[in-house]
Amino acid sequence: MVLHLYNTLARDKQKFEPLDVNSVGMYVCGPTVYDYAHIGNARPVIVFDLLFRLLREMYGEENVTYVRNITDVDDKIIAAHQESGEDISSITSRTTDAFHSDMAALGNLTPTVEPRATDHTPQMIKLIEKLIADGHAYENSGHVCFHVPSMRDYGRLARLNREELIAGARVEIAPYKKDASDFILWKPSEDNQPGWESPWGRGRPGWHIECSAMSAEYLGESFDIHGGGQDLIFPHHENEIAQSCCAQGKNTFAQTWMHNGYLMVEGEKMSKSRGNFITVKELRDIYHGETIRYCMLMTQYRQPLNWTEDGLSQAKTNLDSFYGALRTTSHIKSEMVPAPDNFIAALSDDLNTPQAIVVLHELLGLLNKATSDSSLVSARNNLLTAGRIMGLLQINPEEWFKWSPVSLIEGVTDIEIESMIESRKIARENKDFDLSDKIRQELADQGIMLEDSNNRTTWKRV
Repeated sequence: MVLHLYNTLARDKQKFEPLDVNSVGMYVCGPTVYDYAHIGNARPVIVFDLLFRLLREMYGEENVTYVRNITDVDDKIIAAHQESGEDISSITSRTTDAFHSDMAALGNLTPTVEPRATDHTPQMIKLIEKLIADGHAYENSGHVCFHVPSMRDYGRLARLNREELIAGARVEIAPYKKDASDFILWKPSEDNQPGWESPWGRGRPGWHIECSAMSAEYLGESFDIHGGGQDLIFPHHENEIAQSCCAQGKNTFAQTWMHNGYLMVEGEKMSKSRGNFITVKELRDIYHGETIRYCMLMTQYRQPLNWTEDGLSQAKTNLDSFYGALRTTSHIKSEMVPAPDNFIAALSDDLNTPQAIVVLHELLGLLNKATSDSSLVSARNNLLTAGRIMGLLQINPEEWFKWSPVSLIEGVTDIEIESMIESRKIARENKDFDLSDKIRQELADQGIMLEDSNNRTTWKRV
């Protein structure tokens, strides 16, 4: 199966041909750890986790390296420290742990490497020194800036020229700059700010240089895929290209640049001022992580995503259908099988997740219609395999149906439910249908739905 991915640099969908089929490399910009992750932060993590899964399926797990950084030195972190008084290391440690917890709950795999910016300042300093030596950067008043006019084709990713950047006021005007479009590689640090010794005095790195240094450290000067949100095209990714290409004396950095679209909430831009700012932590209190993930995947990654309660409800309903079928066939032993060709074909078309979900429903239909043991086994294994690649259908069906939002945790317990089901069973055996119906209704009032089939009663929270 041939993989095609949309390359932002080329503005075209291209056949993906790794530099080395035995060493496929992908770098994705990770979080700046100053606050809890919001749902917009979760989208690129889910998108590139899916690509990571697909690449491993196509090239072998051992042949794919996924690097996603942690930015743990940044002006936003310093601002959070100044506002709260909390120690910077405490802020970054706490929010990194929260990020990991949130992303794991959404079904994301751990990247192969997860470097932290603060562990790689020597590599950043070395890279900056090379840029200065080659005439692409300069120091002024403790600041080191990349000199944009030194790069002939700067702006090729964003399709913007230097004059457009300045006219659009998309650059910082500062007295230490030779040109208005120049950007920071290194900046001085005050005594109460994080800082490292460097040839230009005590300071800290600019944001852009971090990713150039860390991607080179773990993937080499050239690698296959660089990903992130659409908002990173300019200036972050544009500046990464400038730094890396000029330092290396090459015209190519990452071969393919991928960017996911923006996320809206009920048709509006998400913001705290609008009251529609949603953190993953808050959402997890209401919806299971797989529901959140499924809702994200219902929209192809390059398209704008309108996050709605209706979408979450649809995702929950669909997953209930999948898990319901898996529950009724739980006696069948699962086996690893090759993924269905039409499913891989859908994902190979630039991660066409809406079509992949169509295939999942087709597989569900085959499972529900299967009559022979062999067809049941085949359909179930195909569904589970496709689900695994999507990062879905990863838990026991009984656990799925018994999961409840935080708001219901203090309600009826699993043990109490099972006891009431047993009492209802005895009532039915004694033909006391009034009591049986009463118990069913009491459970329904607690959000517990009973399902009777094959002389067995199962339940789920709704």
